[in-house]
Amino acid sequence: MPTLTDEDISRIIEMAWEDRTPFEAIETQFGLNESAVIELMRTHMKASSFRMWRKRMHGRTTKHVKLRSSDVNRHHCPTQYKPK
Repeated sequence: MPTLTDEDISRIIEMAWEDRTPFEAIETQFGLNESAVIELMRTHMKASSFRMWRKRMHGRTTKHVKLRSSDVNRHHCPTQYKPK
Protein backbone atom coordinates (compact mmCIF):
# COMPACT_ATOMS: atom_id res chain seq x y z
CA MET A 1 0.00 0.00 0.00
CA PRO A 2 1.34 3.43 -0.88
CA THR A 3 2.10 5.94 1.87
CA LEU A 4 -0.99 8.08 2.34
CA THR A 5 -1.42 11.36 4.17
CA ASP A 6 -4.40 12.04 6.42
CA GLU A 7 -5.78 14.22 3.61
CA ASP A 8 -5.42 11.33 1.13
CA ILE A 9 -7.22 8.96 3.48
CA SER A 10 -10.01 11.47 4.02
CA ARG A 11 -10.41 11.95 0.26
CA ILE A 12 -10.42 8.18 -0.40
CA ILE A 13 -13.15 7.69 2.21
CA GLU A 14 -15.15 10.52 0.65
CA MET A 15 -14.74 9.03 -2.84
CA ALA A 16 -15.68 5.57 -1.59
CA TRP A 17 -18.95 6.93 -0.14
CA GLU A 18 -19.85 8.71 -3.38
CA ASP A 19 -22.23 6.63 -5.48
CA ARG A 20 -20.88 7.70 -8.84
CA THR A 21 -17.15 7.47 -8.11
CA PRO A 22 -15.93 4.06 -9.29
CA PHE A 23 -13.24 2.12 -7.48
CA GLU A 24 -11.15 2.40 -10.65
CA ALA A 25 -10.97 6.20 -10.16
CA ILE A 26 -9.62 5.69 -6.64
CA GLU A 27 -7.08 3.20 -7.99
CA THR A 28 -5.97 5.61 -10.72
CA GLN A 29 -5.58 8.51 -8.30
CA PHE A 30 -4.22 6.75 -5.21
CA GLY A 31 -3.02 3.31 -6.36
CA LEU A 32 -5.49 1.37 -4.19
CA ASN A 33 -7.60 -1.37 -5.75
CA GLU A 34 -11.06 -2.25 -4.47
CA SER A 35 -9.85 -4.68 -1.82
CA ALA A 36 -7.31 -2.14 -0.55
CA VAL A 37 -10.06 0.50 -0.34
CA ILE A 38 -12.24 -1.92 1.62
CA GLU A 39 -9.37 -2.59 4.03
CA LEU A 40 -8.69 1.14 4.40
CA MET A 41 -12.37 1.76 5.13
CA ARG A 42 -12.42 -1.08 7.67
CA THR A 43 -9.43 0.31 9.57
CA HIS A 44 -10.38 4.01 9.48
CA MET A 45 -14.10 3.85 10.24
CA LYS A 46 -16.17 2.73 13.18
CA ALA A 47 -17.38 -0.86 12.74
CA SER A 48 -21.01 0.24 12.43
CA SER A 49 -20.13 2.84 9.78
CA PHE A 50 -18.10 0.30 7.84
CA ARG A 51 -21.01 -2.18 7.88
CA MET A 52 -23.37 0.56 6.71
CA TRP A 53 -21.00 1.46 3.86
CA ARG A 54 -20.57 -2.17 2.78
CA LYS A 55 -24.33 -2.70 2.78
CA ARG A 56 -24.76 0.48 0.73
CA MET A 57 -22.07 -0.47 -1.80
CA HIS A 58 -23.16 -4.09 -2.24
CA GLY A 59 -24.47 -4.52 -5.76
CA ARG A 60 -24.08 -0.84 -6.69
CA THR A 61 -23.16 -0.96 -10.37
CA THR A 62 -21.97 2.65 -10.52
CA LYS A 63 -18.97 1.74 -8.32
CA HIS A 64 -17.44 -0.31 -11.19
CA VAL A 65 -16.71 1.16 -14.61
CA LYS A 66 -17.43 -2.12 -16.43
CA LEU A 67 -20.86 -2.49 -14.78
CA ARG A 68 -22.10 1.08 -15.17
CA SER A 69 -24.59 2.16 -17.74
CA SER A 70 -23.21 4.24 -20.59
CA ASP A 71 -25.64 6.92 -19.40
CA VAL A 72 -23.40 7.54 -16.36
CA ASN A 73 -20.68 9.73 -17.82
CA ARG A 74 -19.72 11.84 -14.83
CA HIS A 75 -18.51 11.06 -11.32
CA HIS A 76 -20.90 13.27 -9.38
CA CYS A 77 -24.50 14.37 -9.34
CA PRO A 78 -25.14 17.63 -11.24
CA THR A 79 -26.39 19.28 -8.04
CA GLN A 80 -23.48 18.09 -5.85
CA TYR A 81 -21.34 21.19 -6.38
CA LYS A 82 -23.82 24.04 -6.22
CA PRO A 83 -22.56 27.61 -6.58
CA LYS A 84 -22.53 29.52 -3.33
